[in-house]
Amino acid sequence: MKKSLLLIFSIFIIVVFMTACGKQGEIAKTEEVKKMEAEYSKFIDSLLSVVKPVYKNMSLAYFEASISGEPADWDKSAKYEMELNSILSNKENFAKIKKFKESGLIQDMLKARELQVTYNTLLGLQIDTAKLNAMTKLQTEISQKYNNFRAIVGKKMLSDNDVEEALKSSKDSKYLEQVWTEQKKLGPVVAEDIISLVKMRNEAAKELGFKNYHDMSLRLSEQDPNEISKLFDDLDVLTKDAFMVEKAKMDSILAAGSNIKPEEMMPWHYQNRFFQEAPKIYDVDLDTYYQNINIEKTGEEFYQGLSLPINDMVAKSDLYEKPKKNQHAYCIDIDRDAHDIRVLGNIKPNSRWMETMLHEFGHALYEKHLDKDLPWIIKQPAHIFTTEAIAMMFGRLASDPAWMQEVINIKPEEKEKIADACFKTLRLQQLVFSRWSQVMYRFEKSMYENPGQDLNKLWWDLVEKYQMLKKPKDRIAPDWATKIHIATSPCYYHNYHLGELLASQLYNTIENKVLKAKGNEKITFVNKPEVGKFLIENVFKPGAKYQWNDMIEKATGEKLTANYYAKQFIK
Repeated sequence: MKKSLLLIFSIFIIVVFMTACGKQGEIAKTEEVKKMEAEYSKFIDSLLSVVKPVYKNMSLAYFEASISGEPADWDKSAKYEMELNSILSNKENFAKIKKFKESGLIQDMLKARELQVTYNTLLGLQIDTAKLNAMTKLQTEISQKYNNFRAIVGKKMLSDNDVEEALKSSKDSKYLEQVWTEQKKLGPVVAEDIISLVKMRNEAAKELGFKNYHDMSLRLSEQDPNEISKLFDDLDVLTKDAFMVEKAKMDSILAAGSNIKPEEMMPWHYQNRFFQEAPKIYDVDLDTYYQNINIEKTGEEFYQGLSLPINDMVAKSDLYEKPKKNQHAYCIDIDRDAHDIRVLGNIKPNSRWMETMLHEFGHALYEKHLDKDLPWIIKQPAHIFTTEAIAMMFGRLASDPAWMQEVINIKPEEKEKIADACFKTLRLQQLVFSRWSQVMYRFEKSMYENPGQDLNKLWWDLVEKYQMLKKPKDRIAPDWATKIHIATSPCYYHNYHLGELLASQLYNTIENKVLKAKGNEKITFVNKPEVGKFLIENVFKPGAKYQWNDMIEKATGEKLTANYYAKQFIK
């Protein structure tokens, strides 16, 4: 009995001792965490005090250069980008960030997330500064060439808007071929430079331990390359048959319009440069509804009805054509702290630019409503494609007759008349874009895997397979190089289609959980401030606080899925 009591007492003493040691260990650990987190915060504050003003200057210079097109302004933009690269590529800065990450002592949730995003950002720039600057300089020179190029047909100089309009409106096959071919003359102007830039990017990525630049870009943006490839394989299967049916309709209708046989259809007959937008084959011309509409004002009024005003951002934007100006559209956050957010556009009174107005200011609203208390580094969208999703969800409304009735006052009978054709047009656009995004994703992936291959052949092999277009006989030209994204937004394009998937998923959530639509009730978002509130609280405000799929799950109840996209447009 005494032995048993002694044993029990001994065990008790050991447990008390171990508990005391454990508590002391926890206290020591807590102190160690506090010390490391304080050291980390001090370092980040110091780093950002240098980064933020340069980032602001760079963003502003890029915006101004995009408008003027002047070499001096592009040089200024490149100078600031090089300065920022020099800071972010600094080996001592990265070594400190790596030390904090590997310590495992940054346990505060916001700090840990900020650290991960900072690590990914800096890792991609840990190459020789001279190489970084050389890439920046070359990309800037390429951007200038895109900005300044104009197709010349006869004696007329055509902007990108002019080219798109000509391809869309003419039925003359010879003229269409001439316009398409002249625009493609941009390719030889930039192709060699792009290949050089691709090789430079690959060299940098391999120095950092990645297979190539494409692999690095996906991984550092928290995407698994294998999962993205599988998703695109699944989307190929999902859309192929439906696209083939629609493609046959397109060929029949468009061929008849140009007085040729369907088998004589060529790339210039599909009403845009890349066949990335749906040609008009259904009995509705949306442009007619917008030709007398103030696109800018309409966008402002719509967003105001969601309690998401954009007037402040419109006032700082540049929305109309100018000589030498960037001919595309984009949104840029000049200063994250001050919410100096601007849009560059080239508005024309047509459906495409109504869609673009809604799209770009969708991006802008995401940036505007990021939680002001978020650390600067994660005061950005959860991912590139999550902001694309918002932009696309709003952009789709421009072809929705119910939205058009409420916003631009088309008559109820007109809405009913065009409803079926509008849906078919939107569905066609999704199918057409889906096949085009396959081309872009697979081209860039293969190009970075082997930039020395015959890229002209690769491009047309993919175009023929996924878009089912015929390569012009005996054509040998770098037509791939005429797509600006390949040079200036590398390894980005697949995110557009991920954005389309998320746009449908968010739309479904808003339809069923926010607006609680009943049966086949059609929702339009018009004058629905609860939609704006939902987006602010669940999508915009969190920024990059969470990994992108975690944010999506919190907002919609599910991880990213293609189910709602398929339900909306395929099945």
